[in-house]
Amino acid sequence: MSTIPVDSAVLAQILAQLQSLEMNQEAMQAKLDALTNANPAFSSPPPSEPKSLPIANGTNTPSSSSASSQTNLATKSSKEKEKALYPGRVLLTTYPSQHSISPYPLTWGASNPTLRGPIICSRLPSTLPFRNAIGAHSGSYSIYRALSIAMGSLDPRYKPNYEMTEPAVDGLGVEWEGWWEDGGKRIVSMDPWGHLVPKVFEKEMRDKSEGGLGLDIRPSISITKAHIKLKEIDESVKRGEIVVDGKIVLQSEPLRKDDGSLVDIDAGVEVNVSKAAVDPIWYLPGVAERFGISESLLRRALFEDTGGMYPELITRPDIKVFLPPIGGLTVYVFGNPAHLRDTSRTLTARVHDECNGSDVFGSDICTCKPYLTYAMEECIRTAQGRHPDQIAQAKEKLRKEGKSEEEIRKVDKGEDGVGVVVYFRKEGRALGEVTKYLVYNLRKRTGDSASRYFSSTELVAGVKDMRFQALMPDVLVWLGIKKIDNMVSMSDMKYNAIVGSGIEIKKRYDIPSYLIPPDSQVEIDAKIASGYFSSGKQITQEDLVNTVGRRWEEVEH
Repeated sequence: MSTIPVDSAVLAQILAQLQSLEMNQEAMQAKLDALTNANPAFSSPPPSEPKSLPIANGTNTPSSSSASSQTNLATKSSKEKEKALYPGRVLLTTYPSQHSISPYPLTWGASNPTLRGPIICSRLPSTLPFRNAIGAHSGSYSIYRALSIAMGSLDPRYKPNYEMTEPAVDGLGVEWEGWWEDGGKRIVSMDPWGHLVPKVFEKEMRDKSEGGLGLDIRPSISITKAHIKLKEIDESVKRGEIVVDGKIVLQSEPLRKDDGSLVDIDAGVEVNVSKAAVDPIWYLPGVAERFGISESLLRRALFEDTGGMYPELITRPDIKVFLPPIGGLTVYVFGNPAHLRDTSRTLTARVHDECNGSDVFGSDICTCKPYLTYAMEECIRTAQGRHPDQIAQAKEKLRKEGKSEEEIRKVDKGEDGVGVVVYFRKEGRALGEVTKYLVYNLRKRTGDSASRYFSSTELVAGVKDMRFQALMPDVLVWLGIKKIDNMVSMSDMKYNAIVGSGIEIKKRYDIPSYLIPPDSQVEIDAKIASGYFSSGKQITQEDLVNTVGRRWEEVEH
C-alpha cells in the first residue's frame, strides 16, 4: 500500500515533464516547418510506386524500379543520401495527444489474434501514426538493418513478401485454449501469434491500391524443420546408447569424393527435428508484474539504462508493448510436436542459456556443451520411447497384464514421447561474453577455487546472474506444455520459475559425473553449494576451498 503514493508522485512528475517536452517540441516543429517551407530540398518526396515482387524460379526478386532507386542512391554524396532517405525533420519522439497519432487498437489478453490486433512498430510514413509498439523488429539485428539502409543496400520502404514462408510444422504454438486467462498474464514476453501474422493480418498488410491498409506488420516467430548432425550423437549411436530408427534418427548418406567415389569415413547419423525462432516482444504491464515492480519503474529503467535509446518509453505511457533490442530464443522439438500438449506422453526438456565458448568451441571451463548434448540425447530417447522410465512403464504394464517374465525382459521400447530443448540467447548469464572473460581472468589469477566462483563474478559485474528466469516459462506455455516428466537441469531458478508458472515437473536430474570436464568441477561444486539441484552429492565449505581449477601456469600457451 505504501508504494501507491510513491508511484503517483513519480507519474505526476513524469507527466509534468512530458507536458514541458511537448510544448518545447511544438515550438521546435514550428521553426522546422518554417525552414522546410523556405527550403524545398527538405520537403517530403512524392510517394513511391508500389513495388511488385514477381516470382522467378520460385525466388522473390526486387522490382527493377527499386533496384534502380538504390543504384541512384549509391551514386549520391553522403549529404544527398541523408536527404533522400530522411527528407523530413527528425522526429525524436511522439505523444499520446499529438496530431494524427492514432495507435491501432491492441488488447493483449484477447483470445485470438484478430481480437488482439497486430503489433506495429514500423516508422514507415504509412504506418507511423498507427504504431502501437515501441522498438524495432529483429531485436539486436535491427542495428544491422539500419546500417544496410544507410549504406544504400536496403530500401527503407521495402516490405517483405511472405508467400511460401508459413510454418512448415503443424502443432507448434498456441493451438489450445486457456493461455490468455487472467488477461494474458501467462505469456508476456513474446507474441503468441507471431508465426501467424502474414495469414491473420493479410488485409492490414496488403497495399492500399489492392484494398488493404498498407501497414508494415511483421512476424516475430518462424517455424521450420531440419536435420541436425552432432559428433556426440554419432558416438552415442556407435556405443548403442541411441538407436537409428529411420524416423527420428536417420543414417546419413555416404560421403563421396568429387568424382563420385565413396570415402572410407563413417557418415554418421542425423536427427529429424522441428524448430521455431522467437523474437522477444514484451507486454510491459505483465513484465513489470512478473518481476514485482511498477510499470513506471520498469519504463524508467529501460529508458535510462539503454542510454535514452527509447524516449517513447517515457512519452508514450499509452503504448504497452516493447520490442527489446536483445537476443531471442530457439525451440528444438524431438518427435511429434502434438505430444507436447498430451499429458499422457512422456516429455523430456532442457532450457539452455547460450554459452558460445562451450556450446560452439568446446571450452572445458564449464559444463554447458556436455549438458546440452546430453539433454538432446535424452530428448531423442524419449521421443523414440527408449528412455529408461518409458521402458520400465511398458514392462510394468505387461506385468499387470500377466505376461511372462521372458516376454517382459524382451521389451526395449515404450510409448513414443517427445523432447524439447529451448535455447535462449543469454550469453554469460546475460552479463555478456566480455564480462565473462574478464571473470575468467580474475578466477585464474586468484587460484580459481569453487569457494570464490560466484564472488568473482560479483566483483566484476556487481551481480552473480542477470538471467532472471521469470519470463523464461512463457515459451513453454506457448508450446502447450502442462507437465515435464524429465527436466535435465540443475538450476533452482529455472525450476522455481517453471513450477511457478503452473507447469508440473515430475523429476529433474543433473549431468552424469563422467561428462563433467575436470576444469569445470569448480562450477559444479559452487552451484551445488549455492542451492542448485544435485541427485546426491553434498558439498561442504571445505570441499569448496579444495575444489580448484586448472592454473594458467599448468599449460604452456
